[in-house]
Formats: sequence, structure tokens, C-alpha cells
Amino acid sequence: MNPDDPRARRTRASLRAAVLDLATERDLGAITISAVAKRAGVNRATFYLHYPDVDALAADAMEEAVAEVARAAALCPLDAPRDRAPEPLTTLFAHIDGNAELYACMLGTQGSPRFCTRLRERLTAELEARFAAGARPSGFADVPPGTHAAYLAGALTGVIAHWVIDSRDTPPADVALAFWRLFRPAGK
Repeated sequence: MNPDDPRARRTRASLRAAVLDLATERDLGAITISAVAKRAGVNRATFYLHYPDVDALAADAMEEAVAEVARAAALCPLDAPRDRAPEPLTTLFAHIDGNAELYACMLGTQGSPRFCTRLRERLTAELEARFAAGARPSGFADVPPGTHAAYLAGALTGVIAHWVIDSRDTPPADVALAFWRLFRPAGK
């Protein structure tokens, strides 16, 4: 099968849409290949031509969201004042708020390990690239840049998961500010 064939692209798009649609109805762990195939209007064999399992499909379906989160995180001015979350961070949490059901499904206990890993890895890579370009906050010279980037990526992923799963009553701007204050401790 040629992955660039228009039919293959349409089938993958249909499968991605189906799994995201189903994810708004039930836990990811409860979504079967049969349910995805039926919703996408294909058979199970066609599913397996494109994806090995539901988790791989879900991670692929959320790739655009991962890129959106990573882009917003990469745009944050890391030296902005502590008392006001940078606009890209506020935008990031507004994006997540608009897709909270999907993020909760992907990051919950029955979520997608591949998605969680992909989100953390992409955030780490974006931050590490910024650090390499000289945009690293001061005061961390005794910590390797990769470790620093991984720490921040893990923290952001954890805050996002906590918010969409346990604290949905908190407005996105407030979560962005709380994260920023953790990122920029007092005295920095």
C-alpha cells in the first residue's frame, strides 16, 4: 500500500476522525478496533493496514494537537515577569480548554501512553532547542539543558492532565498563571 495514495490518506483521515469521535463518548481503553472501523466505514482488515492498534491511531489522530501545544510552549518568553502568564501560554491553555474532553481521554488512566509520550517528547525537544539557541532562563547552569527541558515538559504535561481530569472548574487563564508562577519562582 502506498501511504501517499489519496485513498489511503482518506482512509487514515476517516480512522482518525472516528477514534476522536469515539473518544468523546468513552474511555480510550474501551474503544475497540471494531468500533473504530464501523464508525469510519471500513473493515477491520483495512484498519490493520494503517495502524497496529487503537493507541497508535489515537496518538496519530492527536498529532496536530501535540504540535499546537509544542508551538505555543516554544513561543513563551521564558524571562517574562512572574505576575502575568505570557500570551502563548494563555493561548495554549485556551486551546486545551477547547479540546478538554479529548485531552482528558488521552491523558486519563485509560488514555494513550503513546500520546503522553509524544506530547512530553515534543515539548522536551522544543524547549531543548530553545535552550540551545540561548533562550534558557538564568540560574540553571548546573543542570544539563536536556534534563531541564524534560523536567519542564513533564511538569507541563502533568499540569495539563491534572487540569483536564480533576480541576475543570479552574479557568484556563488561571491555570496558565499558576503554571507560569511554578515555572518562574519568586525571586527569579
